[in-house]
Amino acid sequence: MNETKEINALFHLLDDPDQEVFDTVASKILLYGKEIIPNLEHLWENTIDESIQERIEQLIHRVHYQDLQVGLQQWTRNETPDLLQGSILVARYQFPDMVPNPIMTEIERIKRNIWLELNNYLTPLEQINVLNSMIYNYFGLKGEEVAYMRKNQFFINQVIEAKRGNPITNGIIYQSLCAMLDLPVYAVNIPRQFILAYFDSFYDFAEPPKPDDYRILFFIDPMQGQIYSHQDVETYLKRVSVPPVPAYYKPQSNKQIIRFLLEELSKCYQDDKEKYKFDELQNLINMLAD
Repeated sequence: MNETKEINALFHLLDDPDQEVFDTVASKILLYGKEIIPNLEHLWENTIDESIQERIEQLIHRVHYQDLQVGLQQWTRNETPDLLQGSILVARYQFPDMVPNPIMTEIERIKRNIWLELNNYLTPLEQINVLNSMIYNYFGLKGEEVAYMRKNQFFINQVIEAKRGNPITNGIIYQSLCAMLDLPVYAVNIPRQFILAYFDSFYDFAEPPKPDDYRILFFIDPMQGQIYSHQDVETYLKRVSVPPVPAYYKPQSNKQIIRFLLEELSKCYQDDKEKYKFDELQNLINMLAD
């Protein structure tokens, strides 16, 4: 963006010690949107004062965050928001300049290899064995339990690059591939777990699910693709002293999954210095409220 007299005047006021003046200047700069970022970056490079540099960094972050809010609002307005695109939006919180093409290319490559191995004669279990072989052996995806000190495992671009994620991000990759391949695999709301279920393809989602509903054929742990039966899930619920309720066996919407990803990501920012990031993520979570 060409620097105008107004932009120059605003930039000259960034070193004003009065917080109220800075807030007014920041609000006006934010109105320019993403186009102002190169100007701010150029100003940062030519600024010696570290406190002013910090203010410029804060402004750049706020411009990116504002853009992300718009993107998330547009995503939620889709009739069927795409799960992978939702996870890319979450990654843009930390990596605003991220290019999604490498992610899509890699997912497409895995999908193509799975598709070549699938046929109409395979049972659901055999289909999932093909997926597991391609995702965890051929691609080499590894899974680790959720740990809030490992922020990068919440960002899909980092998971694809490092081939290491947590149950949520691995599950998003897994469910996205199943959607591309027309396999009826969806996340379900088992407490304290992120787990997928293979549904009978004739499942009528209009009917309320039941705890003993065997229209779920089996469950899949996206950490490494381990298969669980209904009995395994019932045993787990007894062990954690949680009575089974119908809601646990209902497919989660893509919006609910991305909301859960944001909720877990927000727990990574507990320090006082990062409190503003926690607050920003809470705001994004609220945007996805039903």
